[in-house]
Amino acid sequence: MDVDSERLAATFTELCETSSPSRQEGRISRLVQRVFSELDPLEIIEDDSSGRTGSQCGNLIIRFAGALDLEPIFFSCHMDTVQPGENVRVQRDGDLFTSAGDTILGSDDKSGIAACIEAMRLLRESNRPHRPVEFVITTCEEIGLLGAKALDPGLIRAREGYALDSTGMARIITHAPAANRLTITVEGVAAHAGLHPEWGVNALILAARALTLVPGGRIDEETTANFGTISGGAASNIVPERVVIEGEVRSHSMEKLTRVTDDIRRIFVETVAAWSDPTGAARGKPRVQVDVHEDFPVMALAPGHRVLRRVNAAAQSIGMHLFYEKAGGGSDANIFNGRGLATAIIATGMTNVHSTSEQVTLKDMVDLTRLLIALLTETSY
Repeated sequence: MDVDSERLAATFTELCETSSPSRQEGRISRLVQRVFSELDPLEIIEDDSSGRTGSQCGNLIIRFAGALDLEPIFFSCHMDTVQPGENVRVQRDGDLFTSAGDTILGSDDKSGIAACIEAMRLLRESNRPHRPVEFVITTCEEIGLLGAKALDPGLIRAREGYALDSTGMARIITHAPAANRLTITVEGVAAHAGLHPEWGVNALILAARALTLVPGGRIDEETTANFGTISGGAASNIVPERVVIEGEVRSHSMEKLTRVTDDIRRIFVETVAAWSDPTGAARGKPRVQVDVHEDFPVMALAPGHRVLRRVNAAAQSIGMHLFYEKAGGGSDANIFNGRGLATAIIATGMTNVHSTSEQVTLKDMVDLTRLLIALLTETSY
């Protein structure tokens, strides 16, 4: 079964040139629904998640019956993009797709959606029997996996699937870390910095002291910590009374995730508690609050898991050699795995994502389409 590469290219271009920054996915949702509706699905469901995500639309579940007596699987992609993602214009140079240069391209994750569409078109045109399949197209992935978090897993009949959302090609992601998001608020006391600085308690200095002591960067081969933003203060002549720091901890080990998070909390609490007033004139004492939000759970598939055996057999049937790797980032697959839906991540060929130099080749999207068809039609696993 030969992939119609030019049709795939046209589909990909139309998807990319349909703007869909996070929470503005209405147009791309309508386009995806229209295209899939022409392929005789059992049903197209748009869930009610928009009230929780703030998106213009809900997640989509597009269900197809299958003539093969095999268990259903699902493929997941996300329809939103990062900014700058308005008015994307796709440039094609032979096999290579890029943007005009002042926006992202949108191959993250429209390369995955395009491959799903082309795979179903080919199966419908050829009348080739395939297993039951669902396409789960989420919103707001790029801003915290919000669509997947708001999705009722009971809407998905398949218990196993594949998220098409990673860089490179022929890569299967089997592990991804859990993450805690941290918001640390240090409260001091405001005072005029020139007239009465001794009345104040400088929250910024206390925060800086703690930041020099906490673990950061690469902790070990499984664990990282980062502090990404710091904000506070009112003016250079006012002792800053409040500083807010946003950070995160990630680890493939839940024990390490908890330990590093607790270490950060302890260091900030101890640093603030150790504050002393050298003049005795301060009009208050400092306080600190460390809020921890569980951002996404760990993803870990055992080497012999059926979802991996299936994709390996499918790849072998088309002469593709796969590489199995651990990732450092989170995706919708973390959420699905955490809710009992075994999910591996398949790379789509995209590179330089989240930048204006993002690109993907047609060959990689063709190969991805071939792999999806093999996953749907092979009966040897």
